[in-house]
Amino acid sequence: MRIALGVEYDGSGFAGWQLQRAGVATVQGAVEAGLSKVANHPLRVICAGRTDAGVHATMQVIHFDTEAERSMRSWVYGANANLPEAVCLRWAQPVSEDFHARFSALRRRYRYVIFNRPLRPTFLAARVSWDYRPLDVERMRAAARHLVGEQDFSAFRAQQCQAKSPVRTVHELTLTRRDDLLLLDIEANAFLHHMVRNIAGVLLEIGAGRRAPEWAREVLETRERARGGVTAPPHGLYLMGVTYPPHFTVPALSPSSAVW
Repeated sequence: MRIALGVEYDGSGFAGWQLQRAGVATVQGAVEAGLSKVANHPLRVICAGRTDAGVHATMQVIHFDTEAERSMRSWVYGANANLPEAVCLRWAQPVSEDFHARFSALRRRYRYVIFNRPLRPTFLAARVSWDYRPLDVERMRAAARHLVGEQDFSAFRAQQCQAKSPVRTVHELTLTRRDDLLLLDIEANAFLHHMVRNIAGVLLEIGAGRRAPEWAREVLETRERARGGVTAPPHGLYLMGVTYPPHFTVPALSPSSAVW
């Protein structure tokens, strides 16, 4: 049987999603340990998209195969009883054998949360990215328009990115101001390594008045990462959800209100 699940986690205390050497805390390691206790045998899970150290998720999607017969409620509540407080399974459902958490996905959606005031945050420090400079949202929106559509995002991916192609389609890139918070929402068919954080870094420089809005297009056209400026910090980034073909009936994206 193949089962899909939705996972929510605070990535602050983890070295990212993917399993690493023994003794390194990862989200995947925690989830597999919790589910394996319910199944009474070792399980390996596949995720929709690996997240870096310090990155959070309100709706990561995973799947695994098992011969253990458990109710969907048992998978969720049983695993949650064995998971650290920073990780929670939100739902579980059986899926067909042709469902794949990564390869069946049509779109992924991320939110980058910027805490924008002169004084640093306290209790939000591990959950937002702080920028003390006054940010001009209209300038950032003008720049963001250059990054929408199917384009070569070589200038916005990390040097260690292993994707075969740098071409991605950004369906939406919006910015919303809520008091001291600036929310950057981006949805694409897929993302390159550090792509969202590198886009955020460019937009922040533009919003602070250090670059013109057209700089976003100029960086894109260079196809050179070295021209792309600073990579924004990881702790403001949230994986908000993954979209699949309707026939899989996998729950839709988590509501935006899940993170401000």
